[in-house]
Amino acid sequence: MIGLLLLIIPLQTDTITTSSQNLDEVVVVSRGQSGKRSAKGQVATIDEHLQELSHVELVRRGSYAWEPMVNNMQTERLSTTIDGMKIFYACTDKMDPVTSYVESGNLQSISLNSGLNGNPQATGNIGGALDLKLRKAGFNSNAFHLANQVGYETNGHVQVYGADAAYSSQRFYVNGGAFYRHADNYKAGGSKKVEFSKFQKVNAFVNSGFHLAKGDVAEATFIYDRASDVGYPALNMDVAKAEAFITSLAYKHLFENSKLESWEAKGYYNHITHVMDDTTRPDVEIHMDMPGESWTAGAYSLLTGNFGQHQAQLNLDGYYNRLFADMTMYPGGAAPMYMVTWPDVGTLNIGAALTDDIRITEASSLRLSGKLSWQHQRLNNEEGYKALSVFFPGMKQQYHQTTGRIAADYQLSILNSQFSIGAGWGSRAPTVTEAYGYYLNNTFDQYDYIGNPRLKNESAIEVNSSYQLSIFDSQLSIGIDANAFFFSNYIIGQFENRLSAMTVGAEGVKVYGNIDHATIANASITAEWKPVNGLRWSAKGTYSIGHDDDGDRLPLIAPFTYQSRLSYATGPLSVQAEVKGHARQAKYGKKYGETETTVWTIVNLSANYQFTIHNSQFTIRTGVENLFDKYYATYADWCHIPQKGRNIYLNLSFEL
Repeated sequence: MIGLLLLIIPLQTDTITTSSQNLDEVVVVSRGQSGKRSAKGQVATIDEHLQELSHVELVRRGSYAWEPMVNNMQTERLSTTIDGMKIFYACTDKMDPVTSYVESGNLQSISLNSGLNGNPQATGNIGGALDLKLRKAGFNSNAFHLANQVGYETNGHVQVYGADAAYSSQRFYVNGGAFYRHADNYKAGGSKKVEFSKFQKVNAFVNSGFHLAKGDVAEATFIYDRASDVGYPALNMDVAKAEAFITSLAYKHLFENSKLESWEAKGYYNHITHVMDDTTRPDVEIHMDMPGESWTAGAYSLLTGNFGQHQAQLNLDGYYNRLFADMTMYPGGAAPMYMVTWPDVGTLNIGAALTDDIRITEASSLRLSGKLSWQHQRLNNEEGYKALSVFFPGMKQQYHQTTGRIAADYQLSILNSQFSIGAGWGSRAPTVTEAYGYYLNNTFDQYDYIGNPRLKNESAIEVNSSYQLSIFDSQLSIGIDANAFFFSNYIIGQFENRLSAMTVGAEGVKVYGNIDHATIANASITAEWKPVNGLRWSAKGTYSIGHDDDGDRLPLIAPFTYQSRLSYATGPLSVQAEVKGHARQAKYGKKYGETETTVWTIVNLSANYQFTIHNSQFTIRTGVENLFDKYYATYADWCHIPQKGRNIYLNLSFEL
């Protein structure tokens, strides 16, 4: 695994789960754990926390709910879970990635597995796997804990308010809280207002746990998240409501005097409702209602054991998901027109995963992992099935696929250096959009897209390697890593000139299809220098390429990007200066509707100060983003919507 780190993650849910996990990287959202953090602390959005992860970029369609990419691959080739729970977005335009349905207030950390060596619950994770770890009070911690956060940002008049409380004893714990965000339209560099970029959001959560007996724990989780009045300047429509109900019930058991260590079983259910809205847009030619819904029920069983040199995990999981979306168009003076865009597709997926971490010597280790999944899909909506059958005569109403992945990673530590090399193979089934979507408009290239139920499974071979050297008593460290993915039956939209577009202003129609092969490769170099106590300098540069089987560039592949940070900490005060940007995107996916992005560089400054008053700990954070008010857009900003101009923020948090 690229840059693979063996991290001990102290799970706060109880005192019995202390097994190690192989992760590429962890960003800490909440308090109580060391690791990478956003300069804004817990008041930062989930998107801002995700930006701290090395392999992650974000597709931005507005100022809310950015879509994570890992290794330059979007949602289709990733697995995103919340505490191992499968959740599926309900918007055909991907306005609501899974990461948008949680808040900093109820997360402990976000973990990343790059590539095919994913976490046990991950399915279809060719590019990587993200798992959002919920923050739970745990047992035997402080009997009572109270925390509050408040923040303000000048650009967009962003307001953030959060409060949470926890109670803990040896037999019982409960923690819960609420978070609220409100933002007006923001301004790009040069004080240019970006219309339809406002949003507001509320999130509430409760976690609880019971010690049933020695070594036995039951836990329950409930999350409610609702965003409303959300603007998307890069799209034709906004969002009136994005709402999620997320629940789970888990049982954990610790084995004593056994090679088996622990067993965890969890059942969960979530319901997502997403309603797109164009009523606030001026000059709408045809008003449309576009609601979507996602229902997911699932369970997993994770067994861990230690057998001499082998640390093994066996995971069995399954879920059933339903996705339905439709559209009603209201042309002036004519009867409404109705269309099903996701034909109520029911997906049953059952999988088994096995992971073995083998300690070969004190200096070397080998990680083996594999997963096999079987999937069955049925189109439950007759109208949607018949509409798609017009383009695919003889298509079935039910389909099944078998997917899998296998990976191996070897690590060697010699003196002051670490080396790793790995390889893997994995496959994924087409998504509901790719297989059954019906006339879905894509504003990126201005084409209507139609799914293809006859798609083959996509597969990829991954190879990766990394090397890290620490010298001068670890004052200076240099790292190099690279990976490459060689795809077969790569799924992408293909031109279909025989069909006419349905959306007003669309260039034409594309139908998802398999191309013979494609390649995505990434390489980065990092450096960190600690010349004196408290002073730290770090820098990183990354270069990526992506080609289809004709040698043309794939879309949304990052150009050369760079970042440099200088920080100093002394006692309760720390300050940081950051420079980041990317080169001109001279080689881009013109064939797929992508256009050139110009070079840009911005400067960010931040500081935080901690102090204590009457046993209460206070933290003040302040900073300025885009110090010189640069007008710019990144390659991943949908339709080149500009990023925020100069933004000054201030937030305060305290714990009692």
